[in-house]
Amino acid sequence: MILSLLLAVAAPMAPALPEPFVLVSRENSADALFRQGRDLRYAQRWYEAAQAYRSLIREFPASSRLADARYWLASSLEQDQRWDEAAEAYTDFLSRHPDQRLLGKEARLNRVRCWGVRQWDSPAAVAGLVEALSEDREEIRISAALQLAKRKDARAVPVLQAGLRAGTSSEACRLALQAMGVQPQAPGPAQGRFLVVRVKERAKAEALTVRLALGLARAVGGYLSDEQLRQAKKKGVDLEQLMDQALNAPKGTELFSLDDGKSTVTVTVE
Repeated sequence: MILSLLLAVAAPMAPALPEPFVLVSRENSADALFRQGRDLRYAQRWYEAAQAYRSLIREFPASSRLADARYWLASSLEQDQRWDEAAEAYTDFLSRHPDQRLLGKEARLNRVRCWGVRQWDSPAAVAGLVEALSEDREEIRISAALQLAKRKDARAVPVLQAGLRAGTSSEACRLALQAMGVQPQAPGPAQGRFLVVRVKERAKAEALTVRLALGLARAVGGYLSDEQLRQAKKKGVDLEQLMDQALNAPKGTELFSLDDGKSTVTVTVE
C-alpha cells in the first residue's frame, strides 16, 4: 500500500496538450461580417446593418461578398430612410459591379424610388430621374416617369404615353397622364381592354356575360331592350362614345347599369 502511494507521487505529471490552432482566413471573417449585416437587417436594425456592410467593404476589398455587400448597404440605407445616401450607394454599386444583372435591375428601380422621395428638395434627385427616362429597361423608364408625374413634369409625358402599351404599367401611366391634365394617346382598341356586358334576367339564376373588343363597342346597344335604350338616353349614356370612354377609364370602371324590370344590363371596362 505504501509502495503504491510512493509510486503515484513519483510519477511525472503528463504535460498539458496545447490548444489546437485554427487558421481563420480573411474570407471567413468577411463572411462573418456579411452574416452579421444580414442578421441585423432581419432584425430591422438598419443603421447597424449598414455599419457592418461598410466594415466588410473597407476591410475586405477583395472579398467575393463585395458586390452583395454594396447592394445591401444601399438597401439598408434606404430602409433607414437615408434617401440621398442610399441613392449614392446604389449608384456606387452600379458603377463598380455592372455585371450584376438581377441586383442591377433592383438597384436601378430602388434608386428611382429614393430620388422620387427627394425630388421636391433635391435638384440632384430630379436630375437623376430625368436621366433615368433614357434607361435601356422600359420598366425603369416608366418608374422614373411615374415619379416625375407627381410634380407634373412634362418631360415624363413621352415615356408615359409609350407606357400605355406596357401590360403591367398601362393603367398607372394612364392615370398619371390624366392627373397631369394630359390626354392619353392610346395606341388603339387592341390594348388588352374589353367591354364586359353582363345581362341578368330576373327569371334566370345565372347572368349572361359577353366580352366585346373595344372596336365593337357600338354592339352593346344590341343587348339593351327598348326601355333600357330610353333609360340610357335619359341618363346621358352615349353609346356612340363607349370606346373612347373605355380607353380613358381605369380597368374595373362601371360605365353604366340599366334595369327595365325584367333584366339588368351592366357594362364595365376590363
